[in-house]
Amino acid sequence: MRHCRATVEPTSRPEPIGGLMAQRPTLLRTLITRRHWQVFETFKLHFERTANELAEQDRDPTLVGLTVSKRQFERWYGGEVKTRPYPALCRVLEAMFRYPVDVLLGPADEGGAAVDAVPQLRLVMPTRPPSPSLEPSEGDCGFDGIEFTSRPVPGDNAGRDTLERQVAMAARRAFRFSAMAEGSNVGPETLDELHQEVRRLAAAYPQLPLAPLLGDLVEVQDLSFRFLEHGHVRPGQARELYLLSAITSGMLAKASHDLGDPRSAMTQARTAYVCADNADHHGMRAWVRGLQSLIAYWDGRHQEASKYAALGISQVAGVTGTSTVWLSCLQARAGAALGDVAAVRESLAEAEQARDAVSPDDLDEFGGIMTFPVPRQLYYAADATAWLPDAPEAQQQAEAAVAAYRQAEPEEWAFGDQAGAHTDLALARIHAGSLDGVDEAMRPVLDLSVDQRINGIVASVRQVHTALRDPRWLTAPEARVAREEIEAFTAAPVAALPR
Repeated sequence: MRHCRATVEPTSRPEPIGGLMAQRPTLLRTLITRRHWQVFETFKLHFERTANELAEQDRDPTLVGLTVSKRQFERWYGGEVKTRPYPALCRVLEAMFRYPVDVLLGPADEGGAAVDAVPQLRLVMPTRPPSPSLEPSEGDCGFDGIEFTSRPVPGDNAGRDTLERQVAMAARRAFRFSAMAEGSNVGPETLDELHQEVRRLAAAYPQLPLAPLLGDLVEVQDLSFRFLEHGHVRPGQARELYLLSAITSGMLAKASHDLGDPRSAMTQARTAYVCADNADHHGMRAWVRGLQSLIAYWDGRHQEASKYAALGISQVAGVTGTSTVWLSCLQARAGAALGDVAAVRESLAEAEQARDAVSPDDLDEFGGIMTFPVPRQLYYAADATAWLPDAPEAQQQAEAAVAAYRQAEPEEWAFGDQAGAHTDLALARIHAGSLDGVDEAMRPVLDLSVDQRINGIVASVRQVHTALRDPRWLTAPEARVAREEIEAFTAAPVAALPR
């Protein structure tokens, strides 16, 4: 893909960390031990707290709720890290310990300082003046580093999260009240608030686990439907309400798909299409066809996925946004699953041409799930190429996609597509006849928390498991270990969480 390759330089491996396997413990291990954070749950609490504080300081929503898996912690603590963690994790580690991550993962000297030590990073973290009534008395804090759990700790995120949830609930209640107070007529304030809420959810969807979003999505859809069913709206307002209902129903279709429920996903998608039709919005009609193609693809109905992508392509006349690129990429991926090599090449070329002609439209302005940035295009190209037999470019495509997500702008990052790029890289290496680098490619995926193990990620990981069952790898120890890890990963998808 000419345009995309010019945008992101592919790399063959994640950037290595030098000297990690030294006999001395790492500085990170030394500091964790000094602070008595060796218990995973303790370390996780401090990691999540720092991530949320850093998100607030930098106004970066991608860090909200960022966590670390037990396996990742054990690798960090045991000095088993061979590559630098992903940027978001690096930022949190550096904020926690005030050393560059390369120094943290390098060996400590005998006194516990870093070899070739550099000055500690000076990070400015947000602070809140504690209430005098919550300040521990002198007799309460005789040991440095011990936290008092019998009462709130100043700056503690658990208390702050509770307050923020209460504030958010109050804001939603106020929104519902203002909507009802305007009577049967939908006023401009209500419509604007609804528009902003849909925009927020669209931007957050690719970056956050489903749990904190689902309740809001259901509520916004319900409000939109109520306004359309019972409110007195002018034609212009009705079109906007139908468009917002289409977007919200589309996100709920994606949520149903992520939870492994294709039937509910298709029901929501059909509703989204009806709403798009009532809004007379060509771009939204085409976008919903793309969504239906995605749902069918991951459900194993590849012919149907190709049909929906073709329907969407037939509706893009006059559409200038990135959904035109997405539809060609969906067509390429469905064609690859059907074994149509010529269709794959043609569709990827069409996606490149569509990218060159893109002029962002009103759907792209919502951001997040409603737009199709270059990193995601590279991932789809890698996903399509991974299906092809004897495709020498498969590994290069996957490396380009992995590199793109490593370098992505915050608003372009998506944990699901990044995980897909990594599984494509693992598949490409296996198909090339080597297990070298497979664990390296899969590790960020296998370290995902349960609430991030959405249907598409689990399906992609299972494809790697299938590839590792090839007779060539059945007795290979590293393949056996990888298969066991994959089986444990897929046994606990997000759909298994209590709801």
